[in-house]
Amino acid sequence: VQLVESGGGLVQPGGALRLSCAASGLIFSWYDMNWYRQAPGRERELVAGISSAGGSRNYADSVKGRFTMSRDNEKNTAYLQMNSLKPEDTAVYYCNARTLYNQYWGKGTLVTVSS
Repeated sequence: VQLVESGGGLVQPGGALRLSCAASGLIFSWYDMNWYRQAPGRERELVAGISSAGGSRNYADSVKGRFTMSRDNEKNTAYLQMNSLKPEDTAVYYCNARTLYNQYWGKGTLVTVSS
């Protein structure tokens, strides 16, 4: 199983980025997908999640109204659209695939929000 994140980078405050998580080696449509992030010196935190069929989404309070998570089960890919980025959004963002029985993690992509 592989989860490969992409789309991170350096962006100015107020800017936008779109992260992608490409999955392989699993039946993607069976898995709930999540984005976590970890800032330096802080614990990993859940940012957003989407159910296996895409009908249910949840977001951390800190990103509600700014971030949107989606998925394309035909392309085995999950996305995180991040708008109105703030310096406090700076972190490594990790993709997570989860069922009741197992879960997998990507290696992360760095997002830096700075002027």
